Amino acid sequence: MGPLTTRRRVEFRDTDAAGIVHFSAFFFWMESAEHELLRAAGIAVVERGAEGIDASWPRVSVSCDYVSAVRFGDEIDIAVTVEAVGRSSVTYAFSFSQADRAVARGRVVAVRCLMHPGCKPEAVVIPDDIVCRLDPYRAVV
Repeated sequence: MGPLTTRRRVEFRDTDAAGIVHFSAFFFWMESAEHELLRAAGIAVVERGAEGIDASWPRVSVSCDYVSAVRFGDEIDIAVTVEAVGRSSVTYAFSFSQADRAVARGRVVAVRCLMHPGCKPEAVVIPDDIVCRLDPYRAVV
């Protein structure tokens, strides 16, 4: 299947004083696109568990490289792929474009964790069924 692609319109709140998209907006868009991919794959962003122990995907690394500016009112396409699946982590790659012009590239590493009330997140092995659901979105190398 390949990347999941979604579109966003740059809102006024996404811009800085110069009218250019503020760097922080890309991080929100990456999270939003990641969640769209998880939903499309039938994977819960937060899996409610017994005794208040939920499973979720905290981020452990996030980066974004900017190529060209976009402004208020522009529409951008965000393509997200699964770059790698490790024992407990998933690495997503993001490509931002506007009218076929490269805008930015990003990467997010999220770790499958159990969220015990009052404790730090506990990294756990990603279940096989989740790995299988992510497979169609893997980057073609």
